[in-house]
Amino acid sequence: MPQSQADIPDLRLKRLTKLITRFTSPPSMVLTNLFGSDRWDSDVVDWESQIGNRGLTPFVAPDSKAPRVAPLGVATHEAKAACWKEKMYLGEGFLNNLREPGNKNVYYRAQKRLANESRMLSNRSDRRVEWMFSKIFSAGEIEYLDYNSTKQTVDYGIPTDNIVSCDTTREWDTGNSRNILEDIFDAQLTLSNSCGAKIDYALFTTEILKLMIFDSGIQTLLAKSAFGQGDLFTNPVPVLGSLLNINNMVLYDEQYQIRANLTAAVTADSSTTIYVDDTIDFEVGGTLTFYDVSAKTTEAETISAVNTDSGTITVSTAPSTSYKANEDLVYMTKKFLPTDKFIMFASQLEGQKIAEMAYVPYSMNGANRQYGKQLDSWPVRDPAGVFIMCENRGLPVLYNEDCIYILTVTS
Repeated sequence: MPQSQADIPDLRLKRLTKLITRFTSPPSMVLTNLFGSDRWDSDVVDWESQIGNRGLTPFVAPDSKAPRVAPLGVATHEAKAACWKEKMYLGEGFLNNLREPGNKNVYYRAQKRLANESRMLSNRSDRRVEWMFSKIFSAGEIEYLDYNSTKQTVDYGIPTDNIVSCDTTREWDTGNSRNILEDIFDAQLTLSNSCGAKIDYALFTTEILKLMIFDSGIQTLLAKSAFGQGDLFTNPVPVLGSLLNINNMVLYDEQYQIRANLTAAVTADSSTTIYVDDTIDFEVGGTLTFYDVSAKTTEAETISAVNTDSGTITVSTAPSTSYKANEDLVYMTKKFLPTDKFIMFASQLEGQKIAEMAYVPYSMNGANRQYGKQLDSWPVRDPAGVFIMCENRGLPVLYNEDCIYILTVTS
């Protein structure tokens, strides 16, 4: 007769929670690790932001009253915290191996699998936090689902002067009048004039790095300096950082993957409207990969439209192979940072970080209020097994809206 979940020490909630909290954010989660987090008192996240921060205390007569100054915040923000969670099912065979007495090898392998799958849940949760930060720093807003699956959009109010697209003639790949160095120094001047901040971080993908190191203007300037052109190709990131006076030039190619199951059959050379069980996070312009589970083959098409209400993804060209509903799937792999943007920001202003993650309290199974990433589990009687769920709730907050500069360099 199957034992209960409580009879298996490794599946007790206390031990599972200790297991998952051992996993810190992966080193590749640049923005999550840089800005950190704090706790908020409720699931409604409110904060004040400001533009500019270079005031002076006024001179007054020693025997006069001190003049009143308004609070530093120039805008108040309020939004419901986002919730992200998912669960994994472990069947009876796995549970038997996990609790089988007298067979250390089987027990070890089952423990190792539990640790690996818990790590996977933990890393997927961390990537969602990084996704939220990356959306703020590359688009100025994020979208997520609220109660009743209502889509919510939070606009963080980055000034329009700080969201710039290069003119066609100045685009970094094909522009006849392109001037990469001038574009970057213009960004530094914008932040310096608006709030006195110094850009100390630049984030970009390999696609942008390639444009920079092969730019004739940069090569010419470096050939006249102590670096030399050879160093540009050997150690491009630190060389460019020294040239541009940006302390942290970060080549950031980290990716995430979104999957969805087909809910309707896809007909070869005919279907361009694809019905799936979840359209969240699929984006226009992304690449939709079809996966035949039985044949283990794939093909890819470009996403031309996403309709959350109807649960459909439209592709520009019908796939050449048919796919089965409720068996085959689609997925999209995409970089956290857009491959057409060079993103710069000051990570601090007057000693304070410009952003952080606000984690809010929530309760799992009637337990006490908890913050941050948590793990829960519960048994299933027929067929025997157990679900393990990882959950988190919160929202990034941005305190200094004019400390970010989003430069779109290609079309």
